[in-house]
Amino acid sequence: MALYEMRKFVAPEFIFGVGSRHRVGHYARNMMARRVLVVSDPGVIAAGWLQDLLSDLNEAGTESVVFQDLSSNPRSHEVMAGAEVYARERCDVIVAIGGGSVIDCAKAIGIVHTNDRHILDFEGVDRVDVPGPPLICLPTTAGTAAEISQFCIIANERERTKMAIVSKTVIPDAALVDPETTLTMDPYLTACTGLDALTHAIEAYVSTASSPIVDVHALAAIRLIANNLAQAVSQPNDLSARENMLLASLQAGLAFSNASLGAVHAMAHALGGFLDLPHGECNALLLEHVVRFNMPTAPERYRHIAEAMGIPTARMNDQECMQQLISTLSSLRQQVGVVGGLSSRGVRAADVPELTRHALNDACLVTNPRHTSAGDLQAIYGDAL
Repeated sequence: MALYEMRKFVAPEFIFGVGSRHRVGHYARNMMARRVLVVSDPGVIAAGWLQDLLSDLNEAGTESVVFQDLSSNPRSHEVMAGAEVYARERCDVIVAIGGGSVIDCAKAIGIVHTNDRHILDFEGVDRVDVPGPPLICLPTTAGTAAEISQFCIIANERERTKMAIVSKTVIPDAALVDPETTLTMDPYLTACTGLDALTHAIEAYVSTASSPIVDVHALAAIRLIANNLAQAVSQPNDLSARENMLLASLQAGLAFSNASLGAVHAMAHALGGFLDLPHGECNALLLEHVVRFNMPTAPERYRHIAEAMGIPTARMNDQECMQQLISTLSSLRQQVGVVGGLSSRGVRAADVPELTRHALNDACLVTNPRHTSAGDLQAIYGDAL
């Protein structure tokens, strides 16, 4: 009798390491790119990373057009505007340089162009018929792992929520993962994106779709984050800590892209869309509360997570292990400067029913280890206030 269910594991081609971003011209040339749409945002441009990229493309003899009109939580109308620019400028390849928002926007622009449909039509799992054009991603944050995942998160401004598009067609063709580009993140962004990566790893490890290959990546990411996040926040120029955090983000991405996520992300998508809050911050504020809810259903898995975070669990019963893990997660969050709860960000008890309604419909909830009802979600949001 087989011990494991058959699982498909997908990832794009990627290069990891200092200087890897300069391979962009080589990849564009290999893709026969004539005219590239470069998707970025004002923060990345101010940091100087776009200019580097355009020089590399120019040296390879590839023309480029820049699209930068997008928010930190990209809206559906921004995606549609980007697709219009792609078509009007007769582009044939997309290059994204930025954090998860930029990369998600680039993914969305691609599938809108090839399918000739509105971005809101693709919400859910496996709803994209035709893959987008070739896509090369250069991440500048260490957290979302959008550069290697089959997830694309876009804000639906009419509904005031975020929708998840999950499809193998949005996995980029190549990711150039260069730790140097993360040196310009400020400490708070470093903290939020790092806690986002930690949430990815934890949710993937306890997911009902986890597998032995996913587990290896998830636990490796948890160890790296436990040992490097505080250092990356307090010493922003420490390239070794930055490199380890970006490697953790990559490992967590390989895990969650293939095992999906859970209640933290379902609730965070609702929260981020409702209040326009940074995604990593939403995850950070919810993580310990969802762990408390889920742990009785998967105590052994959470024990492994606690061990990966450096907690000596050998003499602990499940209850002690749970308390210690929650305490460690809470301490790490506060140590890196993500303090307070949802109420300090403007969430009121009266908002909880609407947040719950959106979270219940999120694709990420399907693989949460514990069945989650509307009442459960309301209680968790209440605890996080």
